[in-house]
Amino acid sequence: MNQEITRQIRVYGIVQGVGFRPTVSRHAMSWGVRGNVSNKGPYVEIYAQGSEEKVNGFISDIQNHPPRRAAILKINVENVEESETYTQFDIIESEKTKGEIFVSPDIAICEECKEEMFDPKNRRYLHPFINCTCCGPRLTILDALPYDRERTSMKEFPMCPECAGEYHDPETRRYDAQPVCCNDCGPEVYLIGRSERGRDAITFVRKTIADGGIVAIKGIGGFHLCCDASNETAVSRLRQLKRRPMKPFAVMAKDLEIVKKECEVSEEQGKILDGHQKPILLLDKKKNAQILCPSVAPGNPKVGVMLPYAPVQLLIFTYDDGIEMPEFLVMTSGNTSGAPICRDDHEAETELSGFCDCMLSHDRKIRIRADDSVMDFYEDKPYMIRRSRGYAPLPFMVSTPYRGQVLAIGGELKNSFCIGVDNRFYPSPYVGDLEDLRTVKALQETVGRLETLLEVEPEIVCCDMHPKYNSVMVAEELGLPVVKVQHHYAHILSCMAENDCAEQVIGVSFDGTGYGTDGTIWGGEILLADLHGFERTGSVMPFLQIGGDASSKEGWRIAVSLVYGMTGDREKAAEIIEKLALCTKQEANVQFTMADRKINAVMSTSAGRLFDGVSAILGICSKSTFEGEASMALEFAAEEYKETLPEKSKQRILESDRLLLNTESLIKEIMNRRLNGEDSGRLAYFFHQELAYQIIDACVQIRQQNGCNKVALSGGVFQNRLLLELTDHGLKDQGFEVLKHQLVPPNDGGIALGQAVYAMEYLEKNKGRL
Repeated sequence: MNQEITRQIRVYGIVQGVGFRPTVSRHAMSWGVRGNVSNKGPYVEIYAQGSEEKVNGFISDIQNHPPRRAAILKINVENVEESETYTQFDIIESEKTKGEIFVSPDIAICEECKEEMFDPKNRRYLHPFINCTCCGPRLTILDALPYDRERTSMKEFPMCPECAGEYHDPETRRYDAQPVCCNDCGPEVYLIGRSERGRDAITFVRKTIADGGIVAIKGIGGFHLCCDASNETAVSRLRQLKRRPMKPFAVMAKDLEIVKKECEVSEEQGKILDGHQKPILLLDKKKNAQILCPSVAPGNPKVGVMLPYAPVQLLIFTYDDGIEMPEFLVMTSGNTSGAPICRDDHEAETELSGFCDCMLSHDRKIRIRADDSVMDFYEDKPYMIRRSRGYAPLPFMVSTPYRGQVLAIGGELKNSFCIGVDNRFYPSPYVGDLEDLRTVKALQETVGRLETLLEVEPEIVCCDMHPKYNSVMVAEELGLPVVKVQHHYAHILSCMAENDCAEQVIGVSFDGTGYGTDGTIWGGEILLADLHGFERTGSVMPFLQIGGDASSKEGWRIAVSLVYGMTGDREKAAEIIEKLALCTKQEANVQFTMADRKINAVMSTSAGRLFDGVSAILGICSKSTFEGEASMALEFAAEEYKETLPEKSKQRILESDRLLLNTESLIKEIMNRRLNGEDSGRLAYFFHQELAYQIIDACVQIRQQNGCNKVALSGGVFQNRLLLELTDHGLKDQGFEVLKHQLVPPNDGGIALGQAVYAMEYLEKNKGRL
């Protein structure tokens, strides 16, 4: 008989809530290995006993054939010299253990559950909460770790005998699946304020949508507002009710084939669109697209599309009630402007009842809100715009061996926070804009819940430098030591952390606005940065930004300010402003007076506002109804013009041998060429190209001075794919290594990661002094 060995195996990563223990049990049975497996919170612990050959085969299967939704980050295997003798392989109850914790994000419905849900012979036929070990809610229902039913909001639903049988049987797909339930023992859907429940409620909602109505639907992480995306009247009505005249609506398509009828979908995009995370993907509309009505994404060549990820969403498309449903539905976050997504009946009644004709809810409580993740693609790789459901709170790991616990509060807009534990950084789901006090409250609550889940007691908190931000107020009220980090430096640190870079970089941080160390408004910055600090080595040409908050929505104000700044003469400026039709004479005079007397006027280097100003000068967009509208319109005009260019012209960035143009000269040239009647699309492309040229030239000069050959591109302006491509390719042509974002947003939704790394670095330097 072969000598037997016993090994202790610890598996770290996303190993809870993905059917890891049942999978390990099945591998043990197939190899004839004895022992046990248990969740320890930070990891899964396995004891394996048998011949060396069998135990090694068993370990190999764990590594190479884990559950599909698991993410193994590391495996530790140790020999156990004096072990008890095991007679079988058991799954044992979870125990509480401190250490590394990885919380699983929520997972879209799997193909097997989808098949069962539409099988009339299956006992879960049309069950709105079907799930298994491979799919279903995770973070949004979690109270505490380890991930077991009694520590989730499913504890309110005792399993029926059939579900309990599957839950305890290693041979089933629902073995140890914490949210398991069926039509007899699970949560139930119902209409808020009406008597319809279950089937009747779903049929009522489907009929309302088919008849051109608007409905609110509670999903995994909150409510959506929904209507027929091919019905212009319904979508226009939703815009009117939500007071959202232009900002694109996300849509949900019945399936991938339907998406391909309307949008360009690459193989990689198709994989992510139909994968287990199911984010909203920004896709190019086909030239002959005819299904989506114009009001879904007015004047926009792209549309944000996702596929159903919650069973109830599939049932809205397909049900056995004979109602014919549209192929695309508008599926936009259920909230009032600036507020967090609604997650319970009270919030829905208070905030959404005026937007819709009925509200479909259910009685499974949402513990943590999770908006949909939004993703663009750059060079056929993901480029995250909003990181939330499906991705958060998966950690980013860096190689620097930090020790400590920190909290980073994040930005004022597009807020998400980040918790750092040693070398692991956990960005939260998207929270929202902190100008709204409801969002501030949601931030405070979610911080508390995630700290509990991750068993963290932060030693310090990091926030922005802006003295009037609500995020700063939240940080200062926590009673912890507060460390503040400059906004654009935090952007660069987030890009460095995502790329696990600890060396010096030339950081190109372009966005709307951030509070500068000199008290002025920054926004188009070139920083020489490392983990210890930064030097501001360059920026766009400072200009007077007049009008405070209004200027971020009214690009014509920026344009007037730029024109007046360049001419320095009221008469000349008024003449140009009239020719460009930027505003009335009276409005122009008010702006001139504000500039002369420095009333509500501040010096700024905001790249975002420059884009807004150029958009207005070119007559493309002079007023924005949502953040980034004018800049997006400028980008789309440039992209459209780019398509008319021969391939060689598209690549020309550094052919010109003239010296670096400053942004003031660039805008002056654009203004003069526009006054001479040149095409606005051509000038929009010229602006992108020349701005990229200036960035590259500045990086070349900095490299000549100090030898740094690594550039990090961050900030919301780099959501602009054209500027990103022109800058990225031009830098590479000059021999630079370029760091870019991929799964962390370049916008303010990503700065919490940079803040957390800064806080951890600060903690290392100040050990024993805090």
